[in-house]
Amino acid sequence: MSQIANINQAVFARRQRANKIGLALSMLAMTLGMVFLIWILSTLFIKGFAAVNLNMFTMSTPAPGSDNGGLANAIVGSLMLIASCTLISTPVGVLAGLYLSEYGDRSKIAAVTRFVTDIMLSAPSIVIGLFVYALFVAQVKHFSGWAGTIALALIAVPVVVRTTENMLRLVPGSLREAAYALGTPKWKVAFYVTLRAAKSGIMTGILLALARVSGETAPLLFTALNNQFFSTNMNAPMANLPVVIFQFAMSPYDNWVDLAWGGSLLITFAVLGLNILARVVFREKAQG
Repeated sequence: MSQIANINQAVFARRQRANKIGLALSMLAMTLGMVFLIWILSTLFIKGFAAVNLNMFTMSTPAPGSDNGGLANAIVGSLMLIASCTLISTPVGVLAGLYLSEYGDRSKIAAVTRFVTDIMLSAPSIVIGLFVYALFVAQVKHFSGWAGTIALALIAVPVVVRTTENMLRLVPGSLREAAYALGTPKWKVAFYVTLRAAKSGIMTGILLALARVSGETAPLLFTALNNQFFSTNMNAPMANLPVVIFQFAMSPYDNWVDLAWGGSLLITFAVLGLNILARVVFREKAQG
């Protein structure tokens, strides 16, 4: 018995050492990640806040060599692109996720849709931008806000589809069975029972999709491009924050670089706000 007890003690001690080593390595990795994250965010906040002023929100991007200027045209352009993307990706993604969850258990179309969705989730955004350029921009022979909207929607739709399907599968089957027992048709159960029960989780997916597309630069370089002037014409090249930041950050003009820092800060706060909102919505769903 004493020999067995010694063996158990040795095994326990070895496991404790392995646990301590694993915890130490995990803490080290977390510390390194937090150090770099704090470094990046602190640099962004210091240089970004220094560039924020009233002109940034009231004036358009400056011409080369000009001292005054802002990001009003880029801010409005980004808002219009994201709003248009939301209007397209939300109904398409939610309806596709609803079909996959409620009707696509044994459907070959659903299997193909899931496969394509997984591919689009992992596809580089620059590939999607090139695809829209070849399919749309090259045919109409000019850049436009609509082309940028299509590119962003192709990025957002797979996120909404996958989130919607996962959230709907979390709805208890007893809820559907109770609706069926009352003689409710399947399409009404899907729209008025299942979809309403998962609305908070679906909203979370939509917000996360918007957070992802808010900072996409590569697709917009091939589609919406940029516009130095204030414009709300979606059928013409349109200014947007990601492309303006990309161009201004590499420019030789100090005021352009400052505006790039200010635009980076705006996008960071927008993405942070969307993520916080999504987490709050998801937490309320979990508590409910």
